[in-house]
Amino acid sequence: MFRIPRRLFAVISMMTCLSGVMAAQNALTWQQIREKFEASNPVLRAGEIGVEESRSQEVTAYLRPNPSLTIMVDQVDPFSANPYRPLGFALPYVSFDYLHERRHKRELRLESARKATTVVASQQLDLERTLLFNLHNAFSQTLQAKAVLSIARENRDYYDNVLKISRQRRDSGDLSKVDLYRLELQRVQFEADVQMAEVNLRTAKIQLLTLLNDHTPLDQFDVSGVFDFQDQLPSLAELRKSALAARPDLRAAIESVDKAHTDFRLAVANGSTDPVFGMDFARNPPLPHYFGVSVNIPLRIFDHNQGEKARTSLDIRRSERLRDAVEAQVKGDVESAYAALNSNLALLRPYKTEYLPKATEVREIISFAYRRGAASLLDFLQAQNDYRALQVNYLNLIGAYLIAVNQLNMAVGRDVIP
Repeated sequence: MFRIPRRLFAVISMMTCLSGVMAAQNALTWQQIREKFEASNPVLRAGEIGVEESRSQEVTAYLRPNPSLTIMVDQVDPFSANPYRPLGFALPYVSFDYLHERRHKRELRLESARKATTVVASQQLDLERTLLFNLHNAFSQTLQAKAVLSIARENRDYYDNVLKISRQRRDSGDLSKVDLYRLELQRVQFEADVQMAEVNLRTAKIQLLTLLNDHTPLDQFDVSGVFDFQDQLPSLAELRKSALAARPDLRAAIESVDKAHTDFRLAVANGSTDPVFGMDFARNPPLPHYFGVSVNIPLRIFDHNQGEKARTSLDIRRSERLRDAVEAQVKGDVESAYAALNSNLALLRPYKTEYLPKATEVREIISFAYRRGAASLLDFLQAQNDYRALQVNYLNLIGAYLIAVNQLNMAVGRDVIP
């Protein structure tokens, strides 16, 4: 039997473990996050089961009435003169009854059940729209936390390089001991920024993993995506048109109106009379055997299903009002999200084209001058703080932009801005 050497086995095991860790640490894109969410989120899975439950009601709605069978034996005389023939004068009787539904009641019940399933399916899509909005927000917040952490580490490393040069200046007598201490004390702000950014990143990952119903360790979970903004937006009229065509909650409201009309037609049909047809077989001496037919017609003198007709008629008007309310809500959602996104872009444009380049240039100039003794310590620290504040504000604005884009996509009902 061939045996693997211990050293080779250890190397193979180590490579397998490392490959597993590397595979687990692969950053997930938004599309991969969405696929995992759609496959594992328990709320979404429960909603899909609800759609299947509604679809099963269609089978019940289209079932025919069950026929009725009656078997009877009459004139059994156990106390007759001949005790050995108690069934000598027995009269067997068998009858079948069947309710015939008129006015297409079964078809209308099936139509109402199918439209109910359509409404539930649209409501499920609306639930998915809402959950995806929360998921995308969590994904964007994770990207934002990663970007803030990267900038915080970059600023800390940059400041550490300044401290290194400052210590060299102190050793050469070009910098006082007090100024060096003030510089070293200032480093605590950069370290605090890194620690806070790491906490925010872990919090964002926990929220994202909770939505995914995933128990992957935080150190083995990461996401990747573009953390930037687009300067072009579709027109408001185009977004309104797309929202009216794509929003699942509006579609559900329209389908509810259609179902209400079907329910009213069913209520009218249920007010009609359904006859019961019967057939019986029996034996009745001196006739050896016979059969008969019957028709039972209920007289609907008092009950014409008036209450259900009135209720379904009112339900049509109620559903139409709800549809109008949802349509107005859709238009308002689109306009609000569009205004918020435009306002965010108005702030982002000067940050990217003007404020950030100037802050970077000022920091470099002041740092260069300070290292050569041409700028004061106060000017240097102020330039560092201004640069840090502008960088964080810019990243926060991009995060707000991504959330506003997600809000607009949710308002429209589909991804109009990727």
